[in-house]
Amino acid sequence: MNFDHRHYIPCLRWKMGEYQAVLRLHETTKKMFTPLIEIPELGWDFENETEAKTIDEHLAPFAKRVHEKWGRHFCFVDLHLIGPNERLATGIHPVCFLFDGLRERKCSAIPVTGFDRDNAYQQEIRNVVTLDKSGVCLRIKIEQAAKNSLKSQIDSLLSRLRVKPESCDLIIDLGAPNFIPLEGFSKVIQAIVRSFPYLNDWRTFTLLGTSFPETMSSIKKGGEIVPRHEWQLYLLLVANFQNAGLRFPAFGDYAIAHPKVLIVDMRIVKPYATIRYTINNHWYIIKGENVRDRGYGQYRELSRQVQASRYYCGPTFSWGDDYIQTCANRSGSTGNLMMWRQVGTNHHIAKVIQDIASFYVS
Repeated sequence: MNFDHRHYIPCLRWKMGEYQAVLRLHETTKKMFTPLIEIPELGWDFENETEAKTIDEHLAPFAKRVHEKWGRHFCFVDLHLIGPNERLATGIHPVCFLFDGLRERKCSAIPVTGFDRDNAYQQEIRNVVTLDKSGVCLRIKIEQAAKNSLKSQIDSLLSRLRVKPESCDLIIDLGAPNFIPLEGFSKVIQAIVRSFPYLNDWRTFTLLGTSFPETMSSIKKGGEIVPRHEWQLYLLLVANFQNAGLRFPAFGDYAIAHPKVLIVDMRIVKPYATIRYTINNHWYIIKGENVRDRGYGQYRELSRQVQASRYYCGPTFSWGDDYIQTCANRSGSTGNLMMWRQVGTNHHIAKVIQDIASFYVS
């Protein structure tokens, strides 16, 4: 696998709203991005005070689901949200189990690791790299990248995995930082990238991050414009990197989600109806009432609000945009929370791919 800075890397927690959004994208669109697939956490059963599923039950459908929803396109697969002590009933490590299933289905899956994975995880990653010969993805947090020990840590990990930078995909993960002031933050990132070991040798190079709100509680009811600071930062960095003669990164984000894992008791929580609609440099977030008390019928009015705005891209832009129109004109379903995550994610990926293409053409 190889791609340049005009490619897109969305980090997607592989739940129904995300994988169905990916499934519904045009085949031409799928060639323009590579998902960083995160296997979701096990979850918690608050009523019985235990994990919602066993690790066997949790992982059983994933290889099949990747194949059915993404096919044999390249993808990155990360299990960092699975606890380090989890093992299947047979004693098999989750990394081994999952990649055996992906290999059986001939999926082009590249394993993801980083400095904070334990010895057992790193050993399993090395086994996968040896078997598949497709390389590995190093996901390094920005805090780790800023340390003086970075090169020695990289050299140690590469030696352990028996790989060279040329067969590794590098992702520098900003997480969800404070981007403001943007100019000052861009200088910090540029300094880190300038001194990053083997910068021009990595097979691919991606900068990943987001400014998407952690929860919808801070969003005002009605419509609110929220800056996409990660995209604004990327535009600034590319201009500065060009002047400095630095390698351009590919753009990565967390789509319409925040990277923090929230474990909530759905018996108590009253989630709001929201449409998360990606626009130029911002998100247009339309928020209604909580769906427990007001139901999903309110999505018709929220959809009409998107449709009537100057931001709406039209029904042919993406499957998600078409769904908004059919909901607004009452010819389609009002859906549920999962469906609207699907709508927003599908539109977001199409929009970001358009943004990247437009930026590099101009």
